[in-house]
Amino acid sequence: MPFACIAAARRFDDTAHLPLVIGSQRYGWVRRRDAESLCRWPDVFEISSLAVRIHPRHDTCEARTAALAPVIEALAAEGLITGWRNERYAIRQRLYDAPLAWIERAASRFFGTRTFAVHVNGYVPARFVGEAPKLWIARRSVLKATDPGCLDNTAAGGIGNGIGVGDTLVKECWEEAGIPAHLANDARPGRTLHILAEIPEGVQSEQIFVYDLALPRGFVPENQDGEASAHWLCSAGDVREVIAHGKMTVDASLASLDFLLREGAIRTKDCAGIEALFKPADE
Repeated sequence: MPFACIAAARRFDDTAHLPLVIGSQRYGWVRRRDAESLCRWPDVFEISSLAVRIHPRHDTCEARTAALAPVIEALAAEGLITGWRNERYAIRQRLYDAPLAWIERAASRFFGTRTFAVHVNGYVPARFVGEAPKLWIARRSVLKATDPGCLDNTAAGGIGNGIGVGDTLVKECWEEAGIPAHLANDARPGRTLHILAEIPEGVQSEQIFVYDLALPRGFVPENQDGEASAHWLCSAGDVREVIAHGKMTVDASLASLDFLLREGAIRTKDCAGIEALFKPADE
């Protein structure tokens, strides 16, 4: 049973993109056709056939943030940046690095900067040896800015300004599934996934922290913030099927496959290539 989500997570052509450079390091990827639209701001960007560079005159986080803000607003007004969130994301390579600039969350895909997220596999443990655990699967609201109406993990969300992995996990578990903190705090880490993929909005460069959370047999997730429209308790076989038929988001599919692999509910040979996703894309 092939899983297209594995290939989709690394479907990226670096020749169609220019590195976004700050100082001497790459911090993102800009589509070549989008780089042309940035030529209007020579005071913000130095653009060549090799890179899009934030102008060296903007040499602090505050200066870069201020320089990029009007650019991002203009690109959004023109429809080149979509799904405005009114939420600040940092430009940085690792989660706890000091930010080099703050940008609107929706712009992170346009500039291909690295983002970070938590995905939670809520599951009901098997009752006896040989039985696979069941997974709680959510349907995303049709009003979501990305992947509206698609299937998703029990809870998932981006790690925003000033929030760590643990706090994001607890926050998203409550908002998306009504899971109280005393249960969410029992989540156990799975593996970390690294996505580098071309998407309609630009480039998704994302590090996903996967967690598993055993839920009581009588507990039923209930969305609190309108971002999920329903939850279903699914067998391992049903989860495999929805992933194989592309009904679940790529991110959630990979988090679910990680869980099913570790639980022995799916064969390693059916997930050829997934091992590469446990390493950063640029290594």
